[in-house]
Amino acid sequence: MAYLELNVLDNAPKPIVGIDLGTTNSMAALFVDGRPQVLRPEGNSGYVPSAIWFGENGRLLVGQEARHQAAADPGHVLFSVKRFMGRGLADVGSELENVPFPAKPGENGGVRFTIRGKEWSPEQLSALILKKVQWMASQALGGKPVERAVITVPAYFDDTQRQATRDAARLAGIEAVRIVNEPTAACLAYGLDQKKQGTVAVYDLGGGTFDVSILAIEDGVFRVLSTNGDTHLGGDDFDRELVQLALEDLALPPALAQDRTLRQSLRLSAERCKIALSKDPSAELQLIAPDRGLDWRRQIARTEFEARIAPWIERTLACCRRALADAGLETRQIDEVVLVGGSTRVPAVRAAVERLFGRRPHTELNPDEVVALGAAVQGHVLAGGTRDILLLDVTPLSLGLETMGGAVAKVIQRNSPIPCQATEGFTTYADNQTGLDLHIVQGERELAKDCRTLGRFQLRGIPALPAGMARIAVRFALDADGVLAVTAKEESTGVSAHIEIQPMNGLTDGEVESMLKSSYDNAVADFDARRVADLKVELGIMLRAIEKNLPGFKAELDPETLADIQDARRAAEAARAGDPKASEIQKVRDALERASLPLSALMMDRVAKDALSGKKLGDF
Repeated sequence: MAYLELNVLDNAPKPIVGIDLGTTNSMAALFVDGRPQVLRPEGNSGYVPSAIWFGENGRLLVGQEARHQAAADPGHVLFSVKRFMGRGLADVGSELENVPFPAKPGENGGVRFTIRGKEWSPEQLSALILKKVQWMASQALGGKPVERAVITVPAYFDDTQRQATRDAARLAGIEAVRIVNEPTAACLAYGLDQKKQGTVAVYDLGGGTFDVSILAIEDGVFRVLSTNGDTHLGGDDFDRELVQLALEDLALPPALAQDRTLRQSLRLSAERCKIALSKDPSAELQLIAPDRGLDWRRQIARTEFEARIAPWIERTLACCRRALADAGLETRQIDEVVLVGGSTRVPAVRAAVERLFGRRPHTELNPDEVVALGAAVQGHVLAGGTRDILLLDVTPLSLGLETMGGAVAKVIQRNSPIPCQATEGFTTYADNQTGLDLHIVQGERELAKDCRTLGRFQLRGIPALPAGMARIAVRFALDADGVLAVTAKEESTGVSAHIEIQPMNGLTDGEVESMLKSSYDNAVADFDARRVADLKVELGIMLRAIEKNLPGFKAELDPETLADIQDARRAAEAARAGDPKASEIQKVRDALERASLPLSALMMDRVAKDALSGKKLGDF
């Protein structure tokens, strides 16, 4: 019996993205092609500044657009909402000084902000940022929905703060499948979980916060030995040093020096200068405000900048020493040091950390992205992937099933690490079909006839249902010894069939290479052939639907429409029987769809009337 792949059933593990919900920036990453990658829509960095602008009439801007509003309308932009997650009003007194909105305790004791007449909780505000990250990730994935995520939090977050993070994700429509410590995620990004044992120091200096964590690794499992830090210490303090330098030089009147818009412009200029000084020995700091008669510029040497920020760097090192003392360790007992956070790009910071721990820290990955990358690794594992990718064997060629029309549905992709498993959903092609012939193939070509046959088996006992209604899950499981087990199960009845195919080592390296080369050489022709096969199957489904339903609606269709349907049917039947090009059969398929639209409308109208028959408004 024939069968057809449809998206009626999808038991395959869905991807789980990693999200770094940061104080300054947030982003999402996904494990793709054997490594974690930040999800970047075309022409976008993928970074979402953790900022929200509240306009009039309920208008909101989140991310980069909100950040752009900071200079023009600083009184309605909220930054660093992460600081308030899961905390009471008494816990955040000093942080409220940097928030332009009034705050009060909520019913559960948490902070509530009153913004343009509406109350907001930190969880609701974080949900806005998460939704922006979710949208950005979806755009990078071609519009695919992002529904599940591993979300990172600082190691010092308590249970209330972690639950607040979960609540924010739920409000954003995201299932937080795991909450992971940021230092643990950073270690995962660098593959340090591959170490049998060791001790790692994670030095995380972001825009507004600093924390250091000492972790022990035991057989790939992380245990936090100690944490320390300062929630009011970060790259923003470096910026403020440059702002202060500028104000000293400018000697502005007190009222002008405190002007919120002017200070915001100066802060942004200071940030740009700081970033440039991480690469160049000097950079320009400027303040240009024609309406205030200001056009001030000054070259800042890196040495001058480093001298001003030295006390802040020393404060981070003091936190590191306290964390080591709490863990009962000395610097010589630290095996690895990992740098996290954009502020660790400052050369003076890197040099200070290296001096303290006596070893060069890991800086190979982008420090702004390393936490998101690590979360993506954890998401990959939770979605059914394996972490030991570089240590395990891989399947040399894709494994799949022949579908109706002779195409191949690849279930396990080439280069998948083994052991691995995957499940795909299939359904029946014909009405009252009670069995399937399953043809298992190996190879990279698009048609089953061009791939290697591994085995065949049958599934019997499928309920006699209309085409497309049966739900059949086909599971491929490839173990570490290369044994492939394929199981087909009909979901409503539980009937199943199974085949086991011994190790896939019957191919020599030369044969594998030859099969791969053949797939590359024939890629365009194979793609077209696959399109033709799939379109012929689709035409068959459409023709059967028209044949089944047209007699009952013939009287309601005008002669011109009936003639169009008949002409399109004849063209479709000829295309199915012949050997047309993909572009030609696509035109035939589209023409059949257009011709049958009036019939489809009548069918839908009758279904709606039948459903509403005998119902009153109050019944709903």
